[in-house]
Amino acid sequence: MKAKREAEEKNRALDVLSNSDVRYRKYTIEEIQAATNKFSSSMRIGEGGYGPVFKGKLDHTPVAIKVLRSDAAQGRKQFQQEVEVLSSIRHPNMVLLMGACPEYGCLVYEFMDNGSLEDRLYRKGNTPPIPWGIRFKIAADIATGLLFLHQTKPEPLVHRDLKPGNILLDHHYTCKISDVGLARLVPPSVADSVTQYHMTSAAGTFCYIDPEYQQTGKLGTKSDVYSLGVMLLQIITARPPMGLTHHVERAIQKGTFGDLLDPTVPDWPVEEALGFARLALKCAELRKKDRPDLGRDILPELNRLKELGMKHGLGHWHTSHRSNPSESFS
Repeated sequence: MKAKREAEEKNRALDVLSNSDVRYRKYTIEEIQAATNKFSSSMRIGEGGYGPVFKGKLDHTPVAIKVLRSDAAQGRKQFQQEVEVLSSIRHPNMVLLMGACPEYGCLVYEFMDNGSLEDRLYRKGNTPPIPWGIRFKIAADIATGLLFLHQTKPEPLVHRDLKPGNILLDHHYTCKISDVGLARLVPPSVADSVTQYHMTSAAGTFCYIDPEYQQTGKLGTKSDVYSLGVMLLQIITARPPMGLTHHVERAIQKGTFGDLLDPTVPDWPVEEALGFARLALKCAELRKKDRPDLGRDILPELNRLKELGMKHGLGHWHTSHRSNPSESFS
């Protein structure tokens, strides 16, 4: 038994070694410093829950470099193991982790030209409003990426911090979820205190946190579904999250729902948007058991609306509407 166990451990170690260099590129701190102009404030493009984000160039490719706060970095070996897991999570709707500098807790991601969904919804830098068809596509893309995360083996990955600031858009307006698994890269106490910090100090993020998780401390895939519900309402209204579910419910009851839709979009299909809003409200139910199933209920409906939007002939919209590539990546 002992020999068998030792052989298994050795094989596991060999597996880790053989995969470690393939899965992600290791960068030195010198390369990272050169890419960011020694972490110059002029290269700083955002501030995530776990630390600042810088724009840079590595291997002749634009990248975003996230520097984990010192209180968030854990043992180097464990950091490396986690980075290997995260860099093997590949999906068209996930931001790609390209590499890392384990000694200094730096993560290197692909750079996303159109910044965050939050900036594009609020039209930061005076960018054009996103047409309704592209919004439906973005919603379906987010749900597709989320389902992929929730189906990860051996255990589902719960995002914990889904919000428009963590959804990034490339130059084709393909949306990708960022900060995936960052909660795994830091010790639980820090991950929890970041969540706690968001809950107490950042009202915006507070609004996306599952009320049942706040009461019980139990986090599950349905916690992400709650955040998704709030975000879906923002996608069609471009309004802040605070009290949004309440405003939408009231408007539906009073028959004034059309007034809540983002007024910068002239041709909303109001009936379809109403169905979309009703689905979003179900996702944001206060109790986990009342929320719909992501794969069975939510995604098929969002995909139907996405198809409708694509038929509306928006395929070429993105090529003539790029935002400033130096926009934020946070």
